[in-house]
Amino acid sequence: MSKPATLSFWKTLRYLGESAAFFPFMTFFRLLGLDAASAVGGFIGRHVFYRLPPARTARENLRASYPEKSDEEVEQIVRQVCDNLGRVVGEYPHLKKLTIGPAGRIEIFGKEFADAALASGKGVMFISGHFANWETMPIAARAVGYDASLVYRPPNNPFVDRWISRQRGSAGPQEHITKSVTGTRRFFTLLKQGKPVLLLVDQKTYQGVPVPFFGRDAMTTAAPASFALKLGSLLLPACAERTKGAHFRVRVYPPVELTPTGDEKRDVLDLTAKITATMEAMVRERPSQWLWIHRRWSKPGEGKRRHARAGSGVRVEREGSSLT
Repeated sequence: MSKPATLSFWKTLRYLGESAAFFPFMTFFRLLGLDAASAVGGFIGRHVFYRLPPARTARENLRASYPEKSDEEVEQIVRQVCDNLGRVVGEYPHLKKLTIGPAGRIEIFGKEFADAALASGKGVMFISGHFANWETMPIAARAVGYDASLVYRPPNNPFVDRWISRQRGSAGPQEHITKSVTGTRRFFTLLKQGKPVLLLVDQKTYQGVPVPFFGRDAMTTAAPASFALKLGSLLLPACAERTKGAHFRVRVYPPVELTPTGDEKRDVLDLTAKITATMEAMVRERPSQWLWIHRRWSKPGEGKRRHARAGSGVRVEREGSSLT
């Protein structure tokens, strides 16, 4: 984890105020126990979060992505999305209880694809998105003995970030790599050493490339495609599904592959598009379990204004594309 930046007085005050609301909630959920915390979180999601602005974003995204669905169908999905998100929040204090095995909370399917990829001796990128409780995927990786590192975008609040990282570390990978220039170097080094890395690739990034996602261009990180083409690393899609309450199914799929043409820029774009198409296929299987509240698509003119200030295209270090 990278060293946190020095905070100004006002930011420190703001983050302390946020923490004063966040930590009592987490204590409350911890005291409830896993199943009750998940159920209460779902209730809060369905009846409170459903009425807040992020649910409006989910509604807009769904209508644009599924023009054939009725308003009633869209509303049903939005409510289920909010239910799932509330459950994820309630489950955070209990991540170490999410175990695998016959009496566990997590089932794993497609492990043979992961075992074969790791046995190849190449670096392996397990790529996924914000499905169900996305923390179950790194937990499952550690539980079956994969020595993987986790790439993540830290919350702005450093106090919350430290707490969440501790919860992840209690059951998941021990090494957490932030999405940053320093993180990119570490990511690149691990892949060169033939080690596995876990990352989510379903969020918007202004330093990415535009590829189709539900029929509209979405700015997407090109780092996985760039590193796979440079190093010969394998790209293994995975997703999580909430089966019932705080019970999950983690599924690993065959690698995403592309035969290089020699045109590096075109190959990176095409492979990124294939990765994103894989993410879309997984979202379409269970749309109610994906994080539709994220502003995945840019508004008209937004990208141009950003690029005018920061420069367009994929930000490239000596090692490859930036994760940010």
